[in-house]
Amino acid sequence: MSRPSSRSTLYRLIEAGQLAHKALLLPLLERGLEPGDDAVLFALGRSGATQEALAEELGLSAPALEARLVRLAERELVTRQAVGPELAEGVALTGRGARICKSLADHWAQLEEALMGELKPRQRKKLAGHLKRFVALLRL
Repeated sequence: MSRPSSRSTLYRLIEAGQLAHKALLLPLLERGLEPGDDAVLFALGRSGATQEALAEELGLSAPALEARLVRLAERELVTRQAVGPELAEGVALTGRGARICKSLADHWAQLEEALMGELKPRQRKKLAGHLKRFVALLRL
C-alpha cells in the first residue's frame, strides 16, 4: 500500500483549507480577537438577536456564548439591547463592532477574489457545487 501523495487532490484541498483558514485568522488576531469571534460578529451584522437564537445559529452552548459576548462587550464590539419587533432582550453590534465586522467581511471577499478571480463565473459555480458535495459526503 502506498502512502498518500502530496500531489493528491485531497492533500491539496487540506493544504488550501489550512492556508485559507490561517489567512482569515490574521485580521482577527491583529485586533485581539479569537477564532470564532468573526462568526458572532457576522451573525449580529445581519441584525441583532436574542442570546438563545444566536447560540442556536452558531451551535454554541449558552455558557460558551455568554463568555464570548462578555469578552466582545469589554472590547466595545457588542452591546445588550432590545431586538426584534417584540423588543426581546438581546445583543447587537456597536458602531465599532459594525466597522470591524465590515472590515473582516471585506478581507474575506478580497481573499476569495484572490483565490477565485481567475475562474469564470460558471467555473466558480461548478467548483462550489463540487465542494458542497465533498462536504456532504464527508459528513456521513
